[in-house]
Amino acid sequence: MSAHADAPIDEARASELVSACRTTIGDQLRSLTYFTRDEFAQLYLRSDLESDADLAGFVEHESLGLDAHTAYRGSELGEYEYTIRVFEHGFLVRVTNRSEGVFLTTDGLTLRDFDEVAAAAGALLES
Repeated sequence: MSAHADAPIDEARASELVSACRTTIGDQLRSLTYFTRDEFAQLYLRSDLESDADLAGFVEHESLGLDAHTAYRGSELGEYEYTIRVFEHGFLVRVTNRSEGVFLTTDGLTLRDFDEVAAAAGALLES
C-alpha cells in the first residue's frame, strides 16, 4: 500500500470531500484521508498539526473496513454505515463502500452517549 504521487482520486472529487467534511464539522476536522485497497492520499491536514502520522499504518488497518458491508450483511442491526473510533485526544471516523473509503480525524465532537454506554458495558464485562 502506498501514497501515490498520482493521487488515487481526482482533484475535483477530493475537493468535494474536503468541502463536505469542513462544512459539516468545521475546524473540528483534523485530517481527511482517502483510500482504496492499494493506494491512499491525505486530502486535508489542519494547519496546526504535524504531517508525521503513520498514514500507511492507519490505511492498512482501516482498509479492512472495505469488507464491512459484506461482513455484517444480514445482521439484525441493519446495513453497516460507518465506524467511529474513540481515542484519548480525538476521534477517527471511517466511511467505506466495497472498493474505497475515507477516514477523518476530529477533535471536540460530543460523544457523551457513546462514552456512557461504553462505560456501562465495560463495567459489566469486568464484573
